[in-house]
Amino acid sequence: MLAMTHPRSRVLLFAALCLFAVMPASAQMFQARVEQGTLLGTAEGSIAKYLAVPFAAPPLGPNRWKPPLPPQRWTGERKAAQFPASCQQQLMPNGYRPWTPEYVVSGAVSEDCLYLNIWTPAKSAREQLPVLVWIHGGAFTQGSGSMPLYDGSALARKGIVVVNINYRLGVYGFLAHPELTSESPQHASGNYGLLDQIAALRWVQANIAAFGGDPKRVTISGQSAGASSVHHLIASPLAKDLFARAIAQSGSGMGIDVPDRKAAEATGLSFAQAAGGLTLAQLRKLSAAEIDRFAKLHFAPIVDGWLLPDAATVDANTNDTPVLTGMTRNEDSGMNRNYGNVTLAGWREEIAVYSSLQKDFSSLYPATNDAEALAASHLLSQDRGLASMYLWAKRRLQTSRQPIYAYLWTHIEPGPESARYLAFHSSEMPYVFHTLDVAKDRVFTDKDRALADQLNTYWANWIKTGNPNGDGLPRWPPFKLEDKQIMELGDETRPRAILEEPKLKAFERYNTSGGRLGLFSTRR
Repeated sequence: MLAMTHPRSRVLLFAALCLFAVMPASAQMFQARVEQGTLLGTAEGSIAKYLAVPFAAPPLGPNRWKPPLPPQRWTGERKAAQFPASCQQQLMPNGYRPWTPEYVVSGAVSEDCLYLNIWTPAKSAREQLPVLVWIHGGAFTQGSGSMPLYDGSALARKGIVVVNINYRLGVYGFLAHPELTSESPQHASGNYGLLDQIAALRWVQANIAAFGGDPKRVTISGQSAGASSVHHLIASPLAKDLFARAIAQSGSGMGIDVPDRKAAEATGLSFAQAAGGLTLAQLRKLSAAEIDRFAKLHFAPIVDGWLLPDAATVDANTNDTPVLTGMTRNEDSGMNRNYGNVTLAGWREEIAVYSSLQKDFSSLYPATNDAEALAASHLLSQDRGLASMYLWAKRRLQTSRQPIYAYLWTHIEPGPESARYLAFHSSEMPYVFHTLDVAKDRVFTDKDRALADQLNTYWANWIKTGNPNGDGLPRWPPFKLEDKQIMELGDETRPRAILEEPKLKAFERYNTSGGRLGLFSTRR
């Protein structure tokens, strides 16, 4: 079972024992010694890559639906030159809606997937560079740390050790079941994917010095489900002392329920019933193909009584840390089938959800014809997300002493149906990682590349210092309740108010009255 404590003295002792094979002066290291053995990486220019590095034992057979176990040791030198299989999931290699192929997983998938990939510019173990640990998105059912979209080379060239991790997904990562709860020493089940993330962070604490990284300067970062994961790690007592900063892209104030263990166990029983009423032992003997046939329900993080001890923990600042967070202007465009098709009649139905405040919202978002209704619908969708992010920040600042830097991404990525999907959910990713060239169906301009330079630099500054600002960049103010400033990132890069006061007050009244807010629309 995963050990849940790790003394820093052990980290320092091990760092002293780390082995590098360093080539002459200007050349790049290609060999590193970690706790499990010696790794052989490859070099691309000034950056060394170590791929498919195991951070936990394969969660197979009797270890399916158990907390991750430590990785096995090996003798000799282990080649780390090929990406690992992505975690078990349904593939859509041609993409879907706005998400063209570079946004989705292709290639092999497997339950044997608990590996991470490392990019480092360090030439010795003594450099103590800042570290980014990237947690991919995908609704907790898809995604991979090996996707070319998330290549860490550009950030590594800015002096950062980049670590991209895999974690179990869907039914493999988040099944709760009474039998699983009963066999657990902590009387908990579900959240195996989050436990994988914690295991990866513990591996980083123990080993990242071998790649020139500083375990005291780890930033956790994720988008969508990865951003939700970041917030769960901030909340979890099991993640204490594993990171110093956080980035949550499209994930602060999402408004998505985190069910309790009882509700999640009921979902798990429904899955077992769909599989023929099998016992836990029998389910563990099924192949992944057989599991996938029956896993039609959605599995995601829960309040398990251990990693997330209770409902109050979900929004807690258990691990108080600086946070950079934000959203795209059109988060809902790829997920809401009605997005872009709103008529005046449909708009009146949409406004009706605000019940007793319907008149207020009709005044704030007026429309008298179909064209105005469509524009009002787009603006309301954006503003719901901004209001949700504001309410999250307001709650957090009641207990946190750490800064928040917030943004709104407004740039429309060129490509298929860009006029329909606009600044869609996750469209900032190729700019953050500066991986525009992996897209085959998009033609980028010099303006896109300059914007990627800017965004990549903001993120690099944050990872290094906890402040995105730096020479040559428009100043990004921290978010404070007295002025409520965020940064608009896109065709214009400038500070702006998160929302106008009348809108903020209307959303707060709606929220206080029991209304649900979130980054995404309630209508699909």
